[in-house]
Amino acid sequence: MKRKIVSVASLLMLALTTSTFAQKFKVLEGDKKAVKDAKQFNLVFEYNNMMVGKETEADYVAEKKEDYNKKEAGKGDDWEKNWKENRTTKFEPQFVELFNKYGEGMQVGNLSTAPYTMKVATTYTKPGFNIGITKQYALIDGEITVTETAHPEKVILKMSFKGAQGTTFGDYDFDAGTRIKEAYAKLGKELAKELN
Repeated sequence: MKRKIVSVASLLMLALTTSTFAQKFKVLEGDKKAVKDAKQFNLVFEYNNMMVGKETEADYVAEKKEDYNKKEAGKGDDWEKNWKENRTTKFEPQFVELFNKYGEGMQVGNLSTAPYTMKVATTYTKPGFNIGITKQYALIDGEITVTETAHPEKVILKMSFKGAQGTTFGDYDFDAGTRIKEAYAKLGKELAKELN
């Protein structure tokens, strides 16, 4: 009997945890109903003016690059290259995969002929950490803007999102890119559910 009670409590806690993210979307302009019947969105990502922790991205990258290069020549240069490349090799594909999986017919991607364009602008990234004995998950904040593709000045929907947290299990997430990738996965999944 105890096992059943614990299982039910665990499921309830999981449901509450997954539903809390959906409450962190806030409509800033337009209406979600306006895109409810849309099937395809051309997708663009933006990282302009993004903060990383308490620093601008430029300061964060310069500091990390210098630290790594002091430890080993060229290591910081490689880290900086990976930091930028992770966007197109990890973050964005993960968002697309999860949005399309949970979109119930909605699809995002490089779809220039789609009637709507969705811009995912990340304004804040917390990379998290994993030092073996303790870890902190990555999270991202930002804005989602949907416009007519033919008339990009016409905003159909604008929403903010806060605290899209990527959860990772096991010891494979020592790399910040892996942790942040999971935050984009969470965002894609929850945004698809929100728009449906």
